[in-house]
Amino acid sequence: MQKIKRIGVFTSGGDAPGMNACIRAVVRTAIYNKLEVSGIIQGYQGMIDNHFVDMDSRSVCNIIQLGGTILKTARCSEFRTVEGRKKAYDNLKAAGIDALVGIGGDGTFTGIEIFSREYDIPVVGIPGTIDNDLYGSDFTLGFDTACNTVIEAIDKIRDTAASHDRLFFVEVMGRDSGCIALNTGIAGGAEAILMPEKATAIDDLIESLEGAVAGKKSSTIVIIAEGEQNGGAYNIAQRVKAKFNYYDTKVTILGHLQRGGSPSSFDRVLASRLGFSAVNLLLSGESRKVVGLKGNEIHHVPIEESINNKAFKLAPDMIELSHILAI
Repeated sequence: MQKIKRIGVFTSGGDAPGMNACIRAVVRTAIYNKLEVSGIIQGYQGMIDNHFVDMDSRSVCNIIQLGGTILKTARCSEFRTVEGRKKAYDNLKAAGIDALVGIGGDGTFTGIEIFSREYDIPVVGIPGTIDNDLYGSDFTLGFDTACNTVIEAIDKIRDTAASHDRLFFVEVMGRDSGCIALNTGIAGGAEAILMPEKATAIDDLIESLEGAVAGKKSSTIVIIAEGEQNGGAYNIAQRVKAKFNYYDTKVTILGHLQRGGSPSSFDRVLASRLGFSAVNLLLSGESRKVVGLKGNEIHHVPIEESINNKAFKLAPDMIELSHILAI
């Protein structure tokens, strides 16, 4: 592999709190190691549009606390084609970019893995998604912040729910993953948690709610991941209300506010560690790897392994814990 002189860094897919902190770490670690850095605006679309900006240490001042991504992100169907990737490579080569650090989810990883194999360009992926559903890391960038955002909302909803004897269905993000639902359900004291990974019959949910009434609970909160099999919070609320009218029933969909906001201390530190490790991995001659956190140690797995292990499993003890604490 040729000596790396300039690294291109980009964000892709859904934004997540901590991406800016990660960009900052990549840029400053590269500069510390006498490398040049190009920021790629709007991810794969920016590669095709030749939208690169030189970055130095001052380019990433005062961004560690910002949500979103200063490099922007965009969907790019053209990069899925051979012709699109050829155009991207020609632009990167003309800009003197020798290696790439991509921050995003499995779509981002799939793109850089294919691209690296076609053009033998060194690449490293950093897991950035609030869903926390990528193989190779216990935590992804933005997950902790998103959970804190949801918990703040649940605590406020609990106040009004208890004041009016209300049943709240709170829908959180997680089309294919119940990580946010499970963690915030436990932390927020939810009486029930519905997730894509675990089928929950409406009759079982109603039985659980009847138990809450029998236990003289003054409020009940049900957390629902958006990808849950019964069809989302509004549909579930209507079906429950038709059979169970003890509580005044309300629905709150938290939506995209979970993706925004200043990253938590945990996400800032994780982002910094992963950005630092990604650059050092490239400098050591490694490529097509995903850097992640296992326990409290940084480690890496092949990108292909991360992509192919899509069946991200929730910890069984966490699911059991959620049931026990809801009684």
